[in-house]
Amino acid sequence: MPLRRHLAPALVALAVAGAPLAASAQSFSNAQRGEIESIIKNYLVTHPEILEEASAELSKRHAAAEAEKHTKAVTQNAQTIFHSPRGVTLGNPKGDVNFVEFFDYNCGYCKHAMADMLALLKSDPKLRVVLKEFPVLGPGSVEAAQVAVAVRMQDPDGQKYLAFHQKLLGSRGQANKARAMAAAKDAGLDMTRLAKDMNSPEVRATIEENFKLAESMGMNGTPSYVIGKQVVIGAVGLEALKEKIGMARCGKADC
Repeated sequence: MPLRRHLAPALVALAVAGAPLAASAQSFSNAQRGEIESIIKNYLVTHPEILEEASAELSKRHAAAEAEKHTKAVTQNAQTIFHSPRGVTLGNPKGDVNFVEFFDYNCGYCKHAMADMLALLKSDPKLRVVLKEFPVLGPGSVEAAQVAVAVRMQDPDGQKYLAFHQKLLGSRGQANKARAMAAAKDAGLDMTRLAKDMNSPEVRATIEENFKLAESMGMNGTPSYVIGKQVVIGAVGLEALKEKIGMARCGKADC
């Protein structure tokens, strides 16, 4: 019996790990396999916390693997993510941290996240912000993004774009071409040129570029961010964004 008690943790560890025990299972007799299974079952019933610990460790490993995958994708696509002329750059053009947001004009979470982005622009003079249209929520979103790209094409410093962005993303109702055009007019854009630019190959190329980048980093929803070399999925809130910016600024995960 003492031997069974000493064996139990090791057998459970092997069972949780999977492969070693499974690979050698055929070397045991039916009676031995039954006894091993009984030992593992009894140990888990007596110590259920081990399952919680194993689950936590598995989640930790998955998170680490995802972070490594994201970092690699960001490194491989850094020039396009941070410095493509098809992005809208706000804040400090020579800032020490790049904050890139992928958004959809029909995303409710993006509406809340806009306030976070504006707060960061106001409070962090060293932050460089890049906005990228990522219309994943249907035809209306695509239409709004097309107008947005045309707005960017006639607004090099991004100030009218920002006014347009706040107007459209902050409004109620479904974003589409009509609403986007109205927001552009309110922001003071040249509407004749806007209509012309919307038919430019640049509009399609911009949206395709953003989708390709998002796919490379495993982004499937909005808002999504690249902060330094970190990929952040979802509207995580202002404090979490500040924390990620701080980590990017000091180059560590625990600063």
